[in-house]
Amino acid sequence: MAHTPRILAFAGSTRTDSYNKKLVRIAAAGAKAAGAEVTCLDLRDIPLPLFDEDLEAAEGLPPNARQLKDLLLAHDGLLIASPEYNSSISALLKNAIDWASRPQPGEPMLACFADKVAAIMSASPGALGGLRGLVHLRAILGNIKVLVLPDQVAILKAYEAFNADGTLKDAKQQESVEKLGASVATVVAKLKA
Repeated sequence: MAHTPRILAFAGSTRTDSYNKKLVRIAAAGAKAAGAEVTCLDLRDIPLPLFDEDLEAAEGLPPNARQLKDLLLAHDGLLIASPEYNSSISALLKNAIDWASRPQPGEPMLACFADKVAAIMSASPGALGGLRGLVHLRAILGNIKVLVLPDQVAILKAYEAFNADGTLKDAKQQESVEKLGASVATVVAKLKA
């Protein structure tokens, strides 16, 4: 039997009406349509303290960081929508990556990230659609052994890009985001075959 890709989809934003939450749901739908099992995670649901090695030494890995690591370990691929904050990624997203990267006894280094397949995307009110932040996210993920697919999507003027139902008004953009999700599912399935 062929491997069913398991993909974790999340945005680096906690805002309820986040453009990036809407965007990653579109990619998740594309992955599901391609046969993947997708888990959508809202990082708001697993709040993490700021990474602090003294806190880790005194108390161990926070329970929500363990929950995030377990989710990452249980999935083959990632769909990440990253808002752009001051030309980079959000502190929320960086903090989540930092906590999840912490090695635990008996766990290989970067166990949550090594050999995962990811697609990245962004939606921003600005004229570049979050593109500058995606450069940083790609570099971070690549350095922690994630295979980041070359295609990415940056939606500019996000405040006017979405329909009320969360889909994109531009059919070509909608299709390209769905294809990102489908690509992660397809690549994972091929790698696990």
